[in-house]
Amino acid sequence: MIDFHCHLDLYPDPQQMMKDARLRDVYVLSVTTTPSAFKGTAALASDAPRVRTALGLHPQLAHERKGELQLFDELLSATRYVGEVGLDGGPEFKKHWHDQLSVFNRILGACAKAGGRILSIHSRRAAKPVLDALEKYPDAGIPVLHWFSGTQRELRRASDMGCWFSVGPAMLAGDKGRSLVSEMPVDRILTETDGPFAQVDGLAACPWDVDRAVETLSLLWKRPRPDTEERLATNLKSLVEAKSVANVAQASAVR
Repeated sequence: MIDFHCHLDLYPDPQQMMKDARLRDVYVLSVTTTPSAFKGTAALASDAPRVRTALGLHPQLAHERKGELQLFDELLSATRYVGEVGLDGGPEFKKHWHDQLSVFNRILGACAKAGGRILSIHSRRAAKPVLDALEKYPDAGIPVLHWFSGTQRELRRASDMGCWFSVGPAMLAGDKGRSLVSEMPVDRILTETDGPFAQVDGLAACPWDVDRAVETLSLLWKRPRPDTEERLATNLKSLVEAKSVANVAQASAVR
């Protein structure tokens, strides 16, 4: 099982959640919302070989935490993964749009300068400006659009640009989400939960709840469950071995 976007540090008991994910053999990309949370979150995964920690600065916090950009730059060499980053066009965050753009562009520029990273990107109500920014920084790395909710036209543009997508049970529960996923390149899809923010059956989604997403993908792709699991595993292998991020330091990387 693969959970490519999960906030492990934000569960009520992060250590227990980490242990449970490890016992269930879930591959997890543990995204962070601020640079100051990175080291503590990475420490949770110190003995979990299938958990990776991403360095993030969430767009909803950009106006409050833009002062941590220097820390972001200092930590960037410690990981191959960046997230959660991006833009949020929700009305409650529009007044901070300038800060969001400034932070996101700064992050993309830093990633490009560092040789590229795998990026887990937030684009709620902001698909076009996110894609515009990615076009400005083609060397920033490989964008993985988390819980993409744009239009079909924006999806085609993202696909043509080479973007990847992570999709979860909450996204796949709705008609729009399933319609979008049906049009995504099968070889550029990974599963996620966005736990603990997303819910499954009224409870915070756990990493192993990606099982629900795998089931839905099997139906959408009209494939047996084992074939779907194999496709997702192949996708993950392809992503992490992509040449555009091959120069990222690994020997000294913090997971």
